[in-house]
Amino acid sequence: MSVPNSMRIGPFCATVLVKKKYLISYIFLIWISLLPAILEIWWYWQMLWYEPRPLHFYIFLPLYLFVIYVTTVFVAIFFAKIMLVITNIFHKPREGVFLRDPSDRDYRYWSLRNTIKKWPTWLAHKFPFPFLDNICFKIFGVKTKFSNSLFEGWVDTEFIEFGKNVVVGQGAIVQSSVIIGNFLIIRKTVIEENVRVGAHVIIMPGTHIGKNCILNTWSSTMVGQELEEGWIYNGGPAKKFKKNRFFEDIPIEKLTKSIGDIEGLLKKYDDQYVKRTTKRISLKDRRIQKEKVKEKESRKKKD
Repeated sequence: MSVPNSMRIGPFCATVLVKKKYLISYIFLIWISLLPAILEIWWYWQMLWYEPRPLHFYIFLPLYLFVIYVTTVFVAIFFAKIMLVITNIFHKPREGVFLRDPSDRDYRYWSLRNTIKKWPTWLAHKFPFPFLDNICFKIFGVKTKFSNSLFEGWVDTEFIEFGKNVVVGQGAIVQSSVIIGNFLIIRKTVIEENVRVGAHVIIMPGTHIGKNCILNTWSSTMVGQELEEGWIYNGGPAKKFKKNRFFEDIPIEKLTKSIGDIEGLLKKYDDQYVKRTTKRISLKDRRIQKEKVKEKESRKKKD
């Protein structure tokens, strides 16, 4: 099934291109990252291709293609990182509100950084396992953990800080930069641990989300908005909906006071579970039961 553009997911790199010459860096990264792949294919052909018996060549080919893909991703990330380091020597990334005009250095270098990062982030996201996304984020300066699930949303690639156990829903957008009118706004976005971001949520630059927060589906934040720890937020702009009880450290005894005898209840449950799993009805008994049901139904119709 095809996926509409609005649902395509992955690391977020702006497509704004201030100057066409920035495409040179994009083309260079594609070329340099594909060179090792070509060499690996040539080496594999030389080592395993044997025309009378080509079986070994085809058996190991899928695994080798997997290795080639991972190599291509890491080569692209490596050279992109070198280019970013050189770019940052001339002009370091910084927060602020900048004029959206080619004469503004911050706007120009922001566009250049996004152009450099676009190819490796796209490659990393097309990999079937999400750990490459997190590696890509870490190398480009995003503070994240491997326990985080970010690959289903659009996540910006700089001035972002994630705590542990963060989940970003499908189609959600986490931004540290945004263009509004003739201005470019760049501000650090912080999402603390145990935060759940619902599907299609928009998190604007400068947002600070406290621990154990939940943003309901289709919610959005404002630039620089502070979300208090331990709350569920809803709407646009996001407002407090109710306290988040899912992450509270409450003993199970307090939560089950109204039940009474917990041990007796568990024993009863175990007995019922054993009966359901161990008792087997024979085919003859099933037929007898079906006949009884049919007889009852026929009596009801006569009555």
